[in-house]
Parts: sequence; structure tokens; C-alpha cells
Amino acid sequence: MTVAYVFPGQGSQTVGMLKDVYAASERAREMLDAADRALGFSLSRLMFDGPEEVLRATENAQPALFVAGAVLWTLYREALAARGIEEAPMFVAGHSLGQYAALYAAGALAYEEGVRLVRRRGELMAASGGTGGMAAVLGADAALIEAVLAEFPPALQAAGERVELANDNAPGQLVLSGTEAGLRWAEAALRERGVRRFVRLKVSGPFHSSLMAEAAAAYRSVLATVAFRAPAVPVVDNVTADVLDAAAIAERLAEQIMRPVRWTDSVRFMVARGVRRFVEFGPGGVLAGLIRRIAPEVRVDSAGDLKGLERLLAERAPERG
Repeated sequence: MTVAYVFPGQGSQTVGMLKDVYAASERAREMLDAADRALGFSLSRLMFDGPEEVLRATENAQPALFVAGAVLWTLYREALAARGIEEAPMFVAGHSLGQYAALYAAGALAYEEGVRLVRRRGELMAASGGTGGMAAVLGADAALIEAVLAEFPPALQAAGERVELANDNAPGQLVLSGTEAGLRWAEAALRERGVRRFVRLKVSGPFHSSLMAEAAAAYRSVLATVAFRAPAVPVVDNVTADVLDAAAIAERLAEQIMRPVRWTDSVRFMVARGVRRFVEFGPGGVLAGLIRRIAPEVRVDSAGDLKGLERLLAERAPERG
């Protein structure tokens, strides 16, 4: 098949996520209840009812989104199987945190272990946030942004200030991470070059930058306790924008915290190898929008709730001999 499954990352969470799916599906209830037991608190209640500021916290948003992607993909896969339909994706991929749901879909990560793992990831990332943050730069050329970052003053660098490219999401949408002083410098420098849209993001730290080195080191020890399996489907890695080597899963996941998310390159990698349809499993439809900007020639579908899942399944019919 020329399809790839993709899973969104932090920022796609929304109060009410999976509430309709939970009400309609016994399998969804089993998986959400299992996540609650694995964490020792009702993640599902937080997903369904909020409050939004608590759900948005990194240590909560990350397991919530992992569960959402895993549940929606599982329901889709099992519904296809019940209809006698086989759909083998060429690749699976996820944006940052979404890579964990991709690993689950590829059979490389057990569900409940994944729930606990991403909860710990979120805790470590939140604790290492410090005073830094992230900002989206919209409508600017990547080459311009890279040229500006190359001019970062040595005096600020020596003082411990930083600003770095964190996410290459799509043409005209890049994200920076840095200290407060570093981000202020970048905003001023980019506005001098004609950039008009510099939007600070509601996150708890400067993710995907060297400022997360402490969290990455601590997380490496956590990952050493996880028994990853060889993926049954090729997983496209954020760090390299290439197929993830089974032997390197733990190391790449540790690096991912402090390295840029190469989403544009990842999508182009899959398209260049024949993918003509992407299916996003998770709330918000953010990746669908990014993929349409990166590769307008491909088809993109989303399943973020019960209606989206039903719509996706309605398009499929049992193959007839």
C-alpha cells in the first residue's frame, strides 16, 4: 500500500478528546481504563473534562496524546480486520511525542509501557524547562531563519543564552527554542529582516534544543529499562528523517528531546519512496494541514474523533474476489 500512518505531538490536545469514542466503543474503554490504571490516576477524566490548563501541562498532555493516537489507530485497524480488509502501511511516523504512538502501531512498544514512558518523558521535560520557551516563526524562509541564527552574538552565547531551530514543520512554519533573552534577540533580528509573525507558544520549556540536555541524560536512563521490539513497519525518525534502526530506538528517543524535529524532511522522505496517502490518528488535524503544505500532491485523511474514524471507515469496503 502507498499509505503512511502519522501521529501528532504535543499541542494537539483538547478537552473532550476521545470522550465520544469512549462512550461508543468497549475496546476504547478497555484501553483508556488500562491507561488510568498504569498511571494511578484518571487520565481519561482529565482528557474528557479538563480543566484545559491541567491537560496542557507537559506531563499530562504527553500521555493523553499517546493514548489518543494509540486508541484511534487500534480501533481503525481492528475495524478493517473485522471487514476482511488488509492495509499494510509503507511507513509510520509521529511528530515529536507522536513517534511513540508510531512505535506502538509498528509493534515496537507495548501500550501500557508506552503510557508510563511518555508520562515520565513529560515530567522530565517539564522539570528541565527553566525560564526558556518556544516561538513559531510564520511565513519566513528557512534559509533566512538559519542565516539570522548564525549571527547570534558571542557575548550572549558566552552568558549562557541560546536560541536554536527546534521544529521544521512545513514551508513557512518553523519553531525556535531558547532562553528568554535568546528568543527576544531572535524576534528583534527577524523583524529587522521583514518577518512579521513571531508567535510565542504555550509550552513549559525550550524543547528540542540543547537546553534540554539534562532531561535527555535523565531520560536515557529511563529508556534503558524499556524492552523495545523490532518494528514490524518502518518507522521514520524525527532526528534523522530516515528509517529508524531497531537497535537505535532508545538512543534516538533520548536525542529527540534536544534535537530538532525534521518533519518537513520526514514527509518528503516518505513521499519520495512512494507514499501517496497519509492518515493522521489523533485530535486536531494539525499534521494533515502541515502535510498538505509540504506535499500538496498527496491525499491526507484524519481520524481525530468518532466521526472522523467513522468517515474513514465508511470509505473502505471489503475487497471482493
